[in-house]
Amino acid sequence: MKRVLTGLLLSFMLFCSLSRAATTPGTVLHIKVHGKSLEGNLEGDSPDRDVSIYLPPSYEKEKSRHYPVVYFLHGFTDSDDKWYGPTKHWINMPTVLDKALQNSDAREMIFVTPNAFTRYQGSMYSSSVTTGDWEKFVSEELVAYIDAHYRTIPKQASRGLAGHSMGGYGALRIGMKHPDVFSNIYLLSACCISATFLQLREEEMAKAGLVKNPADVEKAEFLTKIILAAAAAWSPDPKSPPLFLEVPGTKGPKQAEIFNKWTANAPLAQIDQYVGNLRALKGIAMDVGDSDHGINETTKELDQVLIKYQIPHFFEVYIGDHLNHIADRIETKVVPFFSKNLVFDAKAAHK
Repeated sequence: MKRVLTGLLLSFMLFCSLSRAATTPGTVLHIKVHGKSLEGNLEGDSPDRDVSIYLPPSYEKEKSRHYPVVYFLHGFTDSDDKWYGPTKHWINMPTVLDKALQNSDAREMIFVTPNAFTRYQGSMYSSSVTTGDWEKFVSEELVAYIDAHYRTIPKQASRGLAGHSMGGYGALRIGMKHPDVFSNIYLLSACCISATFLQLREEEMAKAGLVKNPADVEKAEFLTKIILAAAAAWSPDPKSPPLFLEVPGTKGPKQAEIFNKWTANAPLAQIDQYVGNLRALKGIAMDVGDSDHGINETTKELDQVLIKYQIPHFFEVYIGDHLNHIADRIETKVVPFFSKNLVFDAKAAHK
């Protein structure tokens, strides 16, 4: 009887230990990373960017263990402090990741999110003299910094790239150009992948054309802000202070010229030149809410292009809009996707 009780006690202690381990939260760090590629941007944004990092629960205890990294890009008007705290927002990434790691199909990894909030409230993760070279900052400088300062597995096979909305656009734009850096990408409600979304009503373009001072951006309507951010990223003009950009404006030859520039930055317009790179990725996944109008349709277009080129990928339309199920999707889809596809064995990653 004593032996049975001892066994039950040990089992109970083990259960409690495992339960505590399962509910141990990760650690959130807020740091700054200097972007040489962002120096001298005409918006006047600091090249010293805030970056939020989620270190998984075991990171502080298992000092010899190295981890894969997912670089997660936030959306337009968002920032890393909104996603990771302390600023209250519609999502809290650390809470979502802690919850995700309780699932049996999830493995521990590091998440990294740079602050891409700019004078025009979003960098579009693009490259221009007005915004700075965000493509290089994310794919080279940020990756190099994280690998140098944290216990990562510093190989392509152990790096993922994901994002929501503008961040989904950035993940596709950067991911399909850099399969040597990232092995897997996940797009959550990715905006802007087709230039058709920017062919807005003439009055919307006219409103953007009326903004003459950067201080007026904060007071502008949401669509006006999007137009200005797109123009800063895709139709910059170093000779047009103080905004240093060109908006399409009303109908005419200039509008067509600027729209051509914007189209050249749309992944669906670029994708035929990057088919080989997309095939080189180990995993591609994307999802969108059925009520996420406009983005739903363009994501379906992307799905059809990948099918045409016979590029394996995961695609799902779920019941929801642009925001209401993103936390659920990260927990039940994004983390399991990277848990399955990233390499967690440091020795295997180096082969």
